[in-house]
Amino acid sequence: MSYAAVKTEGQERFDKTLSHLRDQLKRIRTGRATTALVDNIRVDYYGTMTPVNQLASVSIPEPRQIIIKPFDGSILKELSKAVMQSDLGSAPQSDGKLLRLTLPPLSGEQRQKYSAKVKDMCEEARVALRNTRRDLNKQSDAMQKSGELTEDDNKKLHGDIQTLLKDFEGQIDETLKHKVSEIEEV
Repeated sequence: MSYAAVKTEGQERFDKTLSHLRDQLKRIRTGRATTALVDNIRVDYYGTMTPVNQLASVSIPEPRQIIIKPFDGSILKELSKAVMQSDLGSAPQSDGKLLRLTLPPLSGEQRQKYSAKVKDMCEEARVALRNTRRDLNKQSDAMQKSGELTEDDNKKLHGDIQTLLKDFEGQIDETLKHKVSEIEEV
């Protein structure tokens, strides 16, 4: 493995951590409705637990409303039951063809709870980044011992990895700030 390969691997692993965090944060409720809120809800569709977005079209007609229109009308009851069991805090209303979810406004306590959850998720992502840095530094040290890298190149690679880490930690901080402001928005 080369200097550039270690650096590229680090970039890819840091990218994966950040994109995983952002994907997880989409599922946290804010003051506005998003289609991502129902993405993790699974419905029993002929014996297979299937995500809502594969069984129905999901749209947001108003800031606090989600409409779920199943492709197969026969699953409306199962879909309604799955949405009721989710933690959205809203009972779906059915008109026989689609489900309408009106999300209640978040209370101050809920906002604090969701903000704390977001902060915890961001801290977990930072820990994952640091673990990746540790692995990459070990890899770099092993390459120096085996003669693939000089001592100067090893130090430079450690510095490059640290710079990458700081960049991604900054992106996590921005993501955290943005998500918390969305949650706190009334």
